[in-house]
Amino acid sequence: MDLRKLKTLIDLVSESNVSELEITEAEGRVRIVKGNGNQVVAQSGYVAQQPTVLAAAPAASAAPVAAVPAPAAAETGHTVKSPMVGTFYRSSSPGSSPFVEVGTTIKEGETLCIIEAMKILNEIESDKTGTVTRILSDNGQAVEYGQPLFVIE
Repeated sequence: MDLRKLKTLIDLVSESNVSELEITEAEGRVRIVKGNGNQVVAQSGYVAQQPTVLAAAPAASAAPVAAVPAPAAAETGHTVKSPMVGTFYRSSSPGSSPFVEVGTTIKEGETLCIIEAMKILNEIESDKTGTVTRILSDNGQAVEYGQPLFVIE
């Protein structure tokens, strides 16, 4: 998430009645909490890591927010991204087995997961033949458009 977007979110939280805001994107997660005395604290981190405090500024302050640059992800293989906003499901029903696991060999056109959007279940198919090396979303997690879901090699 770029600094301008983060600064805008901090300003919106400090000027509103919202006490806490958390946003998860492909790059990571940002959590903004308004504390006592209208102090706003922004936390950022990758989903697999503990959040790190990035900024603490009074609501009326216009001080720039310093960010810690994200480490470059050395992804190899083909990344399958979400074609829509919705809820990610690894299987067709809660009791059934997932469509794919890490290590599953798949062919182009095979179903990888389901994304529920507006009460419609959309099967997401592989656009590449290969082996699933990483599953980047958790079952039942909200996903954004363009968010990486799987890595296929």
